Amino acid sequence: MAFLDPSRTRPASLWRGIAVVLGGALLITIGGKVQIPFWPVPMTLHTLAVFFLAAALGPRLGFAAMATYLAVGALGLPVFSNAPERGIGLAYLVGPTGGYLAGYLLSTLVIGWLSRNRGWIGQALAMLAGLAVVYAVGLLWLTAFVPLPGLIAAGFTPFILGDLLKVALASGLNAAITRLKERRQ
Repeated sequence: MAFLDPSRTRPASLWRGIAVVLGGALLITIGGKVQIPFWPVPMTLHTLAVFFLAAALGPRLGFAAMATYLAVGALGLPVFSNAPERGIGLAYLVGPTGGYLAGYLLSTLVIGWLSRNRGWIGQALAMLAGLAVVYAVGLLWLTAFVPLPGLIAAGFTPFILGDLLKVALASGLNAAITRLKERRQ
């Protein structure tokens, strides 16, 4: 029974990494589903989850968690915000918010790399850089759906205040967890 031979099993760190990635994708899903009344539009915790995970897990695992989330959504599971009401699968990914989702994927690399060994302010700055990536890719994609004169009003202004709040929360939470870990060591 070769499959029971311990020398042929995968290392525990691989399984731990898989569990972390799947847990991260689940956290992103939950963050996208939670809606909080906010002005001028309701706010989800999607950005908070993505940015927190990118800083906490680093570029490799943060990217893998976001890529897993996108892959599961592309396969048709209703993981995206306002899914299934606004569509599922590839139809959702090529819709107006598809650029923001791609921006989140790229932002995990930026945030994960820039926030390494940084305190609260360094992580917040890394997350602001990641947020710039999200908006750059998202707004560029959104030009296919919204006329240029209304682009900022449709894809930036209603969301920036909530996103800045989520950056502050994510960086503060991650810095607090890091301090707790350091105290325990």
